[in-house]
Amino acid sequence: MIVQIYEINSPESAKEVSEIGVDHIGVLVGNGKYPREIPIEKAKEVFSAISAGSKKVALTLSDNLEEIFEIVDELKPDILHLGADEDALPLSRARQIRERYPTLKIMRTVAVSGKESIAIAKSYEEIADYLLLDTYKSRLGATGQVHDWNISREIVRTVKIPVILAGGLGSDNVVEAIQKVNPAGVDSKTKTDKAGSDGKDIEKIREFVRIAKSS
Repeated sequence: MIVQIYEINSPESAKEVSEIGVDHIGVLVGNGKYPREIPIEKAKEVFSAISAGSKKVALTLSDNLEEIFEIVDELKPDILHLGADEDALPLSRARQIRERYPTLKIMRTVAVSGKESIAIAKSYEEIADYLLLDTYKSRLGATGQVHDWNISREIVRTVKIPVILAGGLGSDNVVEAIQKVNPAGVDSKTKTDKAGSDGKDIEKIREFVRIAKSS
């Protein structure tokens, strides 16, 4: 079971999370247009603290291809995570990223909002190495809320690439999520934050990893 943790924003947290055994360590990178983004230079410092056993994931919410190219060229992530809404970054534009970086691992967020999400997820098989299924509640991601896992389960059954389930997952519900959806991996952001803060709670992460990997 792949365990993915977002948003790591300091070298200290990156080192701790990597030592716990988190598989994918995600950093939200950007120029400040969206909340909690960190600039490329700071992201480099975070990535430098991640051990070889964990993959460095650069999450971008941008729909600007030049900005995305800069992130890839400067950070050289193990995985580029495209988190922009489908309307802003449709398949045709995501395909341009694949064409520019044919060997780069790409993860694409799919908003699970209804059965139409199944066809959208299926369409990304041609350019993505992973899908991340997340909740849409006035915005995509970081809502702290679950979505319809029945739809997520159908996406897992339908697509041929690994699916990571996100959206309101923590140590309290990750077992149920794994049993119901059968994803390749699980992702946690809000439920592994410190109370009242965007900083990460290492003990919450440790428990999430333990439970997810033993399920």
